[in-house]
Amino acid sequence: MPELRKDPVVGRWVIISTNRAKRPSDFLHSKVELKGGFCPFCPGNETKTPSEVLAYRPNSGGGGQKNGSGWTVRVVPNKFPALGIEGTLNRQAEGMFDKMNGLGAHEIIIETPDHDAHLALLPVENIESVLWAWRDRIVDLKQDRRFKYIMIFKNHGEAAGATLEHPHSQLIALPIVPKHVSEELEGARRYFIMKERCIFCDILRQEMENPIRFISENDDFLVLAPFAPRFPFETCIIPKRHESAFENLSSHQMINLASALKQLLLKCEIGLDSPAYNLVLHTSPVEESFREYYHWHIEFIPKLTNTAGFEWGSGFYINPTPPEESAKFLREFEVSRTIQRIK
Repeated sequence: MPELRKDPVVGRWVIISTNRAKRPSDFLHSKVELKGGFCPFCPGNETKTPSEVLAYRPNSGGGGQKNGSGWTVRVVPNKFPALGIEGTLNRQAEGMFDKMNGLGAHEIIIETPDHDAHLALLPVENIESVLWAWRDRIVDLKQDRRFKYIMIFKNHGEAAGATLEHPHSQLIALPIVPKHVSEELEGARRYFIMKERCIFCDILRQEMENPIRFISENDDFLVLAPFAPRFPFETCIIPKRHESAFENLSSHQMINLASALKQLLLKCEIGLDSPAYNLVLHTSPVEESFREYYHWHIEFIPKLTNTAGFEWGSGFYINPTPPEESAKFLREFEVSRTIQRIK
């Protein structure tokens, strides 16, 4: 029997269509494959990108110069930005309609010098460096009073929206708080007013008591399939300790986040046959660096199905794979076996 499930935070309903239930091998999707060609993100092509705003260069010999080689992670402005960094908002009305200038920052985090690698295959310490770059750019951009929200996301594979193969993630600083983030904040705030507890902390407690949607955990993070996922194998990484802002992570937590993320990506790399995916950081708005009711987290969505007319027209999502089954599959997929098969 199909089920209607309600997301406890934003109140969104999804259909878990068990009559259409699919195993991982049943999904037909675009496997991520390298195509080659010129890449502006590769070492030696630093002059082909805008001047870097951040770079980690562990060895100074021959690689210490800005916009030179020797980097492990490099951050540059997007050459074709969605928003422009210069100017003011200049809010205006056009009759009953509202508009403003497209103000914002759009940056590329180049995650590794290796064009043929990707995040799942990087050592944990390299993934940790990528996460520190995310954090450092958020801290820096928070100083610009024009920005209200800083979003970090990763599109891996053409089906997920990536236009360049070289491993990278993106940052967009916005002059407004996005609607989806506002819905999460408002849902969490309502729950806190009613129960004086964080809804995400309550979700963590319940999922740990009855771990049927549990995938993995370490000292600082729980990886789980949400109760009402929109898509097959949709996954969340949630810190066990309450914290509303990603940039407030400690060094120890950053290491464990890198480990949790690598383990999840490795499981999906082999278990789901190298799918394209989207990875999104959900964190507090700039002026709300700590809120009792909000809890930052990372959302992972492999591109295994397409959004069609029913979803766009109704706002409902149809998910053919119950989260309990996807969690069980990923939970039981051994990382050690995954590493052997990759090698």
